[in-house]
Amino acid sequence: MKLSHAVPLIAAMISGMSITADPTKKTWDFEKDESGRIAKGFTNEVGQWEVAKDGDNHVLYQKAKNDDATFNVALVEGTSCKDIDLSVKLKAVAGEVDRGGGLVWRAKDSKKYYIARYNPLEDNFRVYKVQDGKRTQFQSAKIPGDDKWHTLRVTIVVTKIACYLDGQKYLEVEDATFPRAGMIGLWSKADAQSYFDDLTVSE
Repeated sequence: MKLSHAVPLIAAMISGMSITADPTKKTWDFEKDESGRIAKGFTNEVGQWEVAKDGDNHVLYQKAKNDDATFNVALVEGTSCKDIDLSVKLKAVAGEVDRGGGLVWRAKDSKKYYIARYNPLEDNFRVYKVQDGKRTQFQSAKIPGDDKWHTLRVTIVVTKIACYLDGQKYLEVEDATFPRAGMIGLWSKADAQSYFDDLTVSE
């Protein structure tokens, strides 16, 4: 193997990412990450995030049972994304106060970001901004809740945001609060214990 080909492969193995044919596309599938610890390249901002097994499959698990005012956040180190196509597979495991979770993008830190989340306990799919730790809702769609795997997807171009659940677009908003590139990540609220898998971003 030529050195020029080996470098990106080694980098991907270190960061826990999968190699794709598209150089602008990155996927974290957690298969090479050690159970019981947070995935490589991720920061445990709020909550308790660690790799776990769902059958034979490795997932990133938010397992903390926090109070209702807590937003559990894990960010991907070194990401600086602006106009993107972002997706993740989500499975709600437990939660009495809250359940489910979602995607974070254009994050400055754990208190400033956009979030789209699915909550099977409330039977809804919503998009928000979180500014200085305060959440503001843009839009909501009624979705029947269950404990199955679902795919959340978000696209953002300049100020236009579209949010999809299992391939269907439910939410579409425009906002300029966070106009610059930021980190991507994962999110749940309060005691929502959830599995996340195949986090994928394309710029």
